Amino acid sequence: MKVLLIWPKSRGDIYAIAEPLALEYLAGGLKVDSHEVRILDLRLHPYDLDTTLQEFNPDVVGVTAFSMHVRPALVILKRVKEILPTAHTIVGGHHASLLPEDFFEPQVDFVVSGEGVIPFRSILRNLERKLPALLIPGVWSASKHDGKFVSGGTQPAFNIDELPMPDRSLTAGDRNSYFLDWMKPIALVRTSVGCPYSCTFCSLWKIMEHRYHKRDIERVVEELSTIKEEFVFLVDDEAFIDGRRMLRLAEALKEAGIYKRYFTYCRIDTVLRNRDVLAAWREIGLERLFIGVDAVSKKDLHEFNKKLALEQIEAGLRTARELDIRVFAQFVVNTDYDHDDFQHLINFIQSHDIEYPTFTILTPIPGTELLKPDFSNVVELQPNGRPNWDMFDCQQIVVNTKLPRAEFMREYHNLYRTFMKSYATAKKHGESLLKERYVNSNQHQSFATRLMQELEEVTV
Repeated sequence: MKVLLIWPKSRGDIYAIAEPLALEYLAGGLKVDSHEVRILDLRLHPYDLDTTLQEFNPDVVGVTAFSMHVRPALVILKRVKEILPTAHTIVGGHHASLLPEDFFEPQVDFVVSGEGVIPFRSILRNLERKLPALLIPGVWSASKHDGKFVSGGTQPAFNIDELPMPDRSLTAGDRNSYFLDWMKPIALVRTSVGCPYSCTFCSLWKIMEHRYHKRDIERVVEELSTIKEEFVFLVDDEAFIDGRRMLRLAEALKEAGIYKRYFTYCRIDTVLRNRDVLAAWREIGLERLFIGVDAVSKKDLHEFNKKLALEQIEAGLRTARELDIRVFAQFVVNTDYDHDDFQHLINFIQSHDIEYPTFTILTPIPGTELLKPDFSNVVELQPNGRPNWDMFDCQQIVVNTKLPRAEFMREYHNLYRTFMKSYATAKKHGESLLKERYVNSNQHQSFATRLMQELEEVTV
């Protein structure tokens, strides 16, 4: 079968566009079954949907979606059905794994919850054999009789080493455009999945049920040996939890002569616990750590369930500097912040000489206890009573704040203004990249313009 896999566009793509690794994993699995697969990255090709559908004429179209992609995904699949009424449509990804009901719409045939490779392959196998897909674990299928969605049950625990290698050949034409800040071009690699910690604002640990799945070291080395990019982002939910394993991986990469410029996630206490491991990785190219500092007060550290003390945060930042590893520090701005709290955050960053701070607004994302089951704490709702998922990019207010909404947002934007020098290079690069991509895109403007307008119509 001919399969088109789509990554939607969102408003935050100006600052970072990394390769669609989840779709490359899907493609790797589908090619094992001899399907013909294409990947369309609408972040880089926002006007190419109609042309691709008409020229490729896929039998199946799949879209992945975080919460902020819910409406764009539905708009995309509605357009798919308009152009190719007989095409089968599938939605998967983070949001579908937590709230699949948001995709129970006429333009959707299947919703995949959880890891997607095995269920996706099973759906196509049934379609080829003209068999019903109502009993596939991890899949919600629209009934042909009444359109209602039926669950095939939960998926069994998967073996991470049974997943195929991601097929990067399908993004060959885009690879020079993938970037994070100044790191361009950049590739993504996953060596593990899951996190044993339970931060209240995060849902990753719930999706994986606290399991921490580790790939075989030889397979990771094999994959990295095929990557041409100089920059590599290890997208593990928390890469260095198993220090001994990561030390063995560093040694294996060194022995194989594989040196990259690495960037990855890491907790502060992991930095303190695994200094020797990070030193070994620094020798083979580790340059930056994405550290979720998240909170700078005892109250917020407790509320976020970080299980950290401020003294550990300060010690971890010092350790990173001593190892000559740059820190990309994320801070979660609590919705109960007042003016003094914002200033305290600024003072903390400046006093600890944090080179690259970034910020998110505490958001009750699906899968966390911060989101009430009846959505009663969400102030941005759709007419159907569901949250306005467009706003769930962690840069918008979706619940009540202690400060008046306008004052809170002024203070929040001031954080970025205060540290503007840290972002200037990345912002300029991102804007020039998107301008370059859009300048000659004039085909099928009507739908592309409508899609872009819909994405930008967000209540502030």
